[in-house]
Amino acid sequence: MTQELAGKVAIVTGGASGIGRATVELFAAEGAKVVLADVNDAQGEALAAGLGSSVLYKRTDVSQREQVQALVDFAIERFDGLHIMFNNAGISGAQHARFMDDPLQDFDKVIGINLFGALVGTQCAARHMKDHGGGVILNNASIAGVLPGQALITYRASKAALIMISKSNAIDLAEYNIRVNVLAPGHIRTPLTSFAPPDASPEVAARVKQAVGAAFDVNQPLKRTGRPEDVAQVVLFMCSDRSAQITGTVLPVDGGITAGDPVNHLNDIMRARAEALAGAGEQLQ
Repeated sequence: MTQELAGKVAIVTGGASGIGRATVELFAAEGAKVVLADVNDAQGEALAAGLGSSVLYKRTDVSQREQVQALVDFAIERFDGLHIMFNNAGISGAQHARFMDDPLQDFDKVIGINLFGALVGTQCAARHMKDHGGGVILNNASIAGVLPGQALITYRASKAALIMISKSNAIDLAEYNIRVNVLAPGHIRTPLTSFAPPDASPEVAARVKQAVGAAFDVNQPLKRTGRPEDVAQVVLFMCSDRSAQITGTVLPVDGGITAGDPVNHLNDIMRARAEALAGAGEQLQ
């Protein structure tokens, strides 16, 4: 490791698993002091304990303003500063129904964590950074906030709004040397994208993971499984001095999904045309 974040203090929300966990591990390896925030005490405490004194766990429900402020205060008190805020915590909600069948019962919870949590996290961190030379705020959105689609309407709305908030805050906070960017991960294999029932056996969970993985690859040009570690490497770049001239950017980490449809529909169109002309007794021109 290059100790690229030596002397930096970072907060990672949703840091006990998935992209958050991979980021906490990488930040610590790169010399940062890290406060990982989560509501999963067992995983969060175990991770912090395993990474040594440079990593601390702080239970935080990011949908609660006072808990987010307490998190920022904790990092400043214990590590004497705050340079990086990675608003990573997020949920998809319990409903995967089509819009007409969605009871929208998770709306407040999804918006509270995915959108309000990142908004308050940005504000609390920026208020400190403003008077201490600036800093970096990175929000974790999703390709679901970039590409419209069926179902998951509340999740899509929360991530789309997060992208607009991030861009607006990048403009608003630039005068204080605070950079604000947003990631849009694609089909990254995390607990959030497992789609396995919570009570599934390891065997059933593995079967679901394999089946879902194959479906994920259909609209991804780069046929490679996305891992939390892949996103963590991008987080490191966006939070380091190597990206000092980047703010207000939405960066996909998606294997090319947002680049466009990987299926060559022209082949299908010309095949259909040829079949129609052949059926009509015409020669293909």
